Amino acid sequence: MSKKKVVVSLGHEALGYTTEEQWDAVKVTAKALADLIEADYQLTITHSNGPQVSMIHKAMTELRRVYIDYTPAPMCVCSAMSQGYVGYDIQNALRAELLYRGISKPVSTILTQVTVDPYDEAFYEPTKVIGRFMSKDDAETETKKGNYVKEYPGKGFRRVVAAPKPIDIVEIEAIRTLANADQVVIACGGGGIPVIEQQHALKGASAVIEKDAIAGKLAADLHTDELIILTSVDCVYRNFGTENQEPLESMTLSEAQAAIADNQFEAGTMLPKIEAAIAYLEKIPNGIVRITSMKCVKDALNGKAGTVIAR
Repeated sequence: MSKKKVVVSLGHEALGYTTEEQWDAVKVTAKALADLIEADYQLTITHSNGPQVSMIHKAMTELRRVYIDYTPAPMCVCSAMSQGYVGYDIQNALRAELLYRGISKPVSTILTQVTVDPYDEAFYEPTKVIGRFMSKDDAETETKKGNYVKEYPGKGFRRVVAAPKPIDIVEIEAIRTLANADQVVIACGGGGIPVIEQQHALKGASAVIEKDAIAGKLAADLHTDELIILTSVDCVYRNFGTENQEPLESMTLSEAQAAIADNQFEAGTMLPKIEAAIAYLEKIPNGIVRITSMKCVKDALNGKAGTVIAR
């Protein structure tokens, strides 16, 4: 019997919010991922990078302020940096956990670029907040550069960037080759490095890609059997956060679409996960999506936890 192929999407809970938190968090994350491997899944892993890319952006901006000979790092470079160091921590923690369990399996990270449309409407209404709080003067300087800023009364200003939809995963064939060789692959971290095609060249875009959106696309492109989205809650809820909240053990594709129309899911938290599930299932009719928390992975595989979405 061939192994089930799965894309696993890791949220902030799996990584923590600082470098030291990440060192500790990935050890716990590695145990959950190793459980999946022991359950005979072939894993391709993607992950969030919000706190990490914001930290790098702040550091590179401050470096420029202190040492004027340095140039600020563009968002695409910050994204690449975050992919590298988050992947480094995950692959080392997972390799160690697998060896502890007597499993010898290559784990590698692929720096992944994802093309976006330069005319995507998201570029006209940026929503993703990054970097430090700025003074009014610094905010005006950013605006003159063509960047967007958002004011937080009493705190200052912060830069905001666009979150365009992913079009193509540039390194998909490399990812597919490693996955087909039963290696563990970490790819499309933080949604991937957003790039715009200009003839034969790829130019980095001042943007970020929604992590859940790329998880759905990656799973569809790889024709995986499942998409597993690990988040901070054990399952999907109807009427979440109210006295009438109701855990959902399962949903059909049409039920998920109806729940979105009914405004059941909050933008920026559960909504993009449900949208990713729908995008995946529309391309892979026989696929299965599981949404659960890190601690419930084992139970979710046995149908004892989490939410299953299928056609």
